[in-house]
Amino acid sequence: MKFLAFIAAATLAMSPAFAQSNSPAGLWKNIDDETGKPKALIRITESNGVLTGQIEKLFREANEEQNPKCEKCDGARKDQPIVGMTILSNLKKDGDEYAGGEILDPNNGKTYKSKLHLTDGGKKLSVRGYIGVPMLGRSQTWVRQE
Repeated sequence: MKFLAFIAAATLAMSPAFAQSNSPAGLWKNIDDETGKPKALIRITESNGVLTGQIEKLFREANEEQNPKCEKCDGARKDQPIVGMTILSNLKKDGDEYAGGEILDPNNGKTYKSKLHLTDGGKKLSVRGYIGVPMLGRSQTWVRQE
């Protein structure tokens, strides 16, 4: 009987972790596709089936501004702090991936179409930003932090 109770408790304890690995919601470290170095921590949240991603922390050198402003951004994002900025928006589930949304590159202020999908059992996220068609873009691998 104790063994059965242990199995039930273990199964319940694993459920949140399993559910998390099936969704991109959570905290991610993005890895620069050009330098291979970590750039930021991004918190992805899901509300009504729509993903949004916000920068929580930047990985910067000690001599660099720790919370720079998005000088190259347009509109409401112009000259706003990058930490706290929403960079992923309107991504919706489409089969095994999330698509139809946008991603902002705060380095150049440009917004691109975006799609993403989980890899490595939910431990990694392949994020693609592109213009027009997905072939014309760049991809980054983000690593789950929680």
